[in-house]
Amino acid sequence: MWRIWLMFDPRRTLIALVVWLAVLALTIHFILLSTNRFNWIEGVKKAASLDVTISEMIS
Repeated sequence: MWRIWLMFDPRRTLIALVVWLAVLALTIHFILLSTNRFNWIEGVKKAASLDVTISEMIS
């Protein structure tokens, strides 16, 4: 394992790892914010409901 750290600079590797994880976390959070179910900022948007009675469906 120590030979791997001879090929890669530990500071650059750890900084790259932190940056990658931050980008991944932000991407996941923005994807969740774009959905109706998991948007914790605006809340759940109510879907347009259809008021259809049985008599309207038959006729």
